[in-house]
Order: sequence, then structure tokens, then C-alpha cells
Amino acid sequence: MMRLRIIIPALAAAFLAFSPLASAQAPAPAATPAPAAQAATPAPAPPAPAVSAPAQAPAAPAKPAAPALSVIAISLFGGFVFLTLIITYWAARRTHTASDFYAAGGAITGFQNGIAIAGDYMSAASFLGISAMVYAAGFDGLLYSIGFLVGWPIIMFLMAERLRNLGKYSFSDVASYRLSAVPMRSFAAVSALVVVSFYLIAQMVGAGQLIQLLFGLQYIYAVVIVGVLMILYVTFGGMIATTWVQIIKAGLLLIGATYMAIAALAHFGFSLNAMFDAAVQVSPKKLAILSPGLQFKNPISIISLGIALMFGTAGLPHILMRFFTVRNAKEARKSVFWATSFIGYFYILTFIIGFAAISMVGQNPDYLLKGAVRGGSNMVAIHLAHAVGGDVLKGFVSAVAFATILAVVSGLTLAGATAVSHDLYANVLMRGRATEGREVVVSRIASIALGMLAIVLGIVFEKLNVAYMVGLAFAVAASANFPVLMMNMYWKGLNTTGAALGGWLGLVSAVVLTILSPGIWVKVMGHHAAIFPYDSPALFSMPLGFLGCWLGSLLAAGSASSRAEESRFEALYIRSQTGIGAEGAVTH
Repeated sequence: MMRLRIIIPALAAAFLAFSPLASAQAPAPAATPAPAAQAATPAPAPPAPAVSAPAQAPAAPAKPAAPALSVIAISLFGGFVFLTLIITYWAARRTHTASDFYAAGGAITGFQNGIAIAGDYMSAASFLGISAMVYAAGFDGLLYSIGFLVGWPIIMFLMAERLRNLGKYSFSDVASYRLSAVPMRSFAAVSALVVVSFYLIAQMVGAGQLIQLLFGLQYIYAVVIVGVLMILYVTFGGMIATTWVQIIKAGLLLIGATYMAIAALAHFGFSLNAMFDAAVQVSPKKLAILSPGLQFKNPISIISLGIALMFGTAGLPHILMRFFTVRNAKEARKSVFWATSFIGYFYILTFIIGFAAISMVGQNPDYLLKGAVRGGSNMVAIHLAHAVGGDVLKGFVSAVAFATILAVVSGLTLAGATAVSHDLYANVLMRGRATEGREVVVSRIASIALGMLAIVLGIVFEKLNVAYMVGLAFAVAASANFPVLMMNMYWKGLNTTGAALGGWLGLVSAVVLTILSPGIWVKVMGHHAAIFPYDSPALFSMPLGFLGCWLGSLLAAGSASSRAEESRFEALYIRSQTGIGAEGAVTH
């Protein structure tokens, strides 16, 4: 906590350097009418909107026109990288055991972990993508923000405390607590790797496109830089380094977004009504931007996407493993409280940024190219940063956006490495006979392999519609991981047969239905019509996961192994409620 109290004021002091720019007048709107707001291009992190998804990944944007921006942004980004490498070196000297590597020794406080969770969740696309969606579709962008936020009460009230009491390093520890370890850890590892892989593709492609636009680097170089830094953070620093990188990144992102929102509101005399009035006057959609229906029209797709966002959050492996970094269940609850607070505040800021950009960016020819936003509509937040703070703030926000991607991929890589080393190697292949030292070595090797795989995938899928990859990650988490976790913790009758059937059924159905959906089958693969008519499969694949858990458990209910697993539910329930026997923090 003391380190955090030192870091945050330092970041705030750096932020105050922008204050002279706040008084600079924003660029005067052009007299020409606003161009038609284009549909938001796919962002690298949040799932695709239910309807009107873009047909392909955004074209490679041109290099920045102002070379001064590249110097400022690269300098600020270089400072962040230097700071995080120092943290990685410090963390490496404190990482000695498997508990240190996977869970930071369980020594992170609830407040620190809450900021780190928020850093994991507040990706660059949450910042760039949702503000772009508000810019393009108005009120519907707020609906998207709410979808991300409402999953956190589910985690707070139903999962956080029980996860911390039952688990050790990953959510597979919870799944295999009273069920057969080999089939459950095999499923959990494959599911985690699928989620992590699609997330990594989206982040790597998003990083390449962002840096290609902002810094003028070639796409392949940007992807390689992200991959190399990601490998360094995770391989040497483990969870300790990843946690502090996330804390610093979250602080920078919140500071930058707060300044942008305040400066934008100052442009309208701190009147939300004036901001909305200006947006309505210049938007070709007029009052329609203040009501739902511009982006989301199909109710089935909206409900399905909402289910993926709500319940997928409770099944994301890189989010769930953060609950094992705190000392006890009380700190786990604090983590969710602080994470929800920071995330909710952040999404309010993106809504303000998006609506302010409608008039401040959409009416300024400096930010437009042939009637469209320069660099694609995902860049509206970057352009608004320039409008309210000049090149310095634009450089700061650009560097923070890239640093955000670095931090997120570090957490994803650690989650994937944990699935390989702790689940597949230590518990499936070695059947629990692996030493801690050997397990950490395998995890570091897996981190390097995942980093190299992420680089290759980022290069190969440069033109892919990355938003659907993240949508698939949320759908898989909601359809496979969430049903197994919930049924295992709350239903006595669940057995290994049911959990395996439900988990694999949810996993396969989510992947297959997403491939057959319009976003992949038509807009990516080029077929004439989609076999599955909805963009998000969660409305159908998540019930299949629960159904498989129930049906498989009934079919195997009479077996001796099923009765033994049912008898162990009482011990699971007592430990989940009291924490008796739970893993404790490591003292250094």
C-alpha cells in the first residue's frame, strides 16, 4: 500500500503538467455540417456489437502527419516501459516459489488487487472502442458499457469469496476440488487456452494497428515489440510484476481519461445538457442518438450479447486467477468492490468522451479524412485528446493506450502459462508429482512459447475482424467455465461426468456457433449467408453448458465415483464459507 501511495501521487503530479494545455481553447468547429458517423470499427478488446458488425478489420491507417507526436508519444511510452522493466527486475528478485509466480505469494492487498483487476479489465479497446461506439451510435454505447459492468456484482456476491477459499493458483483448482482431477484440469486448461488465444489475437492485432497509426512503425515491428515485452514481464516477474504493471497502467489510464472528460466538459461550461444539445445539433441522426436502437436492433442478438458480457466476465481465467493473489476471502471481496468502483467510473468517462467527440471531433476538418475520422472511428478518443490538450496530451493518451495493451497481454500470458504448467504438466502429465521449481520452469517456458505464438498469430491475422475473437472469448467463458464453476460450488449432485459433458458442450458449441455466425461465416469467410443468424452464441451455448452438467450428472448418478464426489460436497461447502484449510499468504 505504501508503494501505491508513492506511485499514485507521482502519476498525479505528472498529470498536472497538462494543466496549461487545459486552458488552451479547443479547435473551433468547422462551418460545414458534420459527416455521417460511421459504424465503430472493431476494437481490440470488447466483444463485437450484436448487430451491424464491421465486415472486416480496419484498413492499415496512414502514418501520423505530425512527427512531433511520434517523438512525444514514443518518449512517454519509453518512460513507461523503462519503469515497468525496473518493476520486473524487482519482482524477479522476489519470485522464488510457485505461489510467488502464480499468485504473488497471496500478499497483494484488496485495494491493490482491485486496481490491478481494473487494469486487467480496462483494456485499450474499452477506452478507444466504447468511446467510438458512443460517437457513432450515441446511447447504444452506454448499453455496451453497462454490459461489461453488470458482470461484477455476480462475481462479488456469488463467486469471489468461494473462489479464494477453494482455489490455489487457478480456477481449475476449484473445478477439481471434489471432482476427478485429470478430466477437469484437462478441460479447464483447454478452455483457458482457447479464451487466452482469442484474447491475445485481438490484443496483438490491435496493438499493431494502433502503433502503425500513431508512431509510424510498420505493423510487424509493433507486434514483435509487444510480444517481446510481454515475454519479459511474465517470464521473469510472474504475478508480482504483472500486478504492479497493471496498477500503474490503471492509474495512468484513469488519470488520462479523467482529464479528457473534465476538459471536454469545460468546453461546454460543465453542462451535460449543453454537450448533448451540441451533439444532437451536429449529428445527422439528431435526437436518435439519445435513445436506443441505432446500433442494436435485433432483440435476440442483444440478449445473447448481454449474456456473454454478464456471465463471461465470471469465467475469464485471467480475471479469476487474480482472486488467489490476496490473503483471504475478505480481501477478495474488497478487490471486487474496488475493481467495480474503478471500472464503473471509467465507463462513465468513456460515455462523456464519446458524446463530446461528436461535436468537437466530428466537426473539425483536422480530424477528418474524406468525411470519416482519420485512422478510423476507434481513434476519436485520440483526436479528442488533441482537441482538449494538444500534442502532449495526445502523446500521453496514445502511449497509455499502447501500455494498456502491454499490461493486458501480460495478464493473459500468465493465465495461459498457468494452464500449461499447473494444470496440464503438474497435475495431468505428472499426476501431482512435479516439484514447485520444475513447475515454475515449465511455466516460464510456456510464457515464452505463448509470447512467440501471439506474435505469429498477430502477424498472420492482421486483417482479421478482431472484435469477434474477443466476443468468442467471452462466449466461451460464459458457456464453458461459468456453468462448471457455478454448478460445482452450488449443486451437490454435480459429478465429473456432468461437469466434463457440460464444459465441453459449452466450449464446442460456443466456438462452432460463433464461426457459423454472420460476423465470421459471411463477413470474414465470405459466404453468402450465415448458418447461425446471430452474432453472439451465448444465449444458446450457455444453456447447453448447464444442460450438459445436469444431464451428465443424472446419467452417472448411481456410480460409486459419483456418490463419493457427492459426499465431498459438504467439505467443499464448509471450506468455501469459512476458509478453513484455504491457502494462506506467503511471508518473505
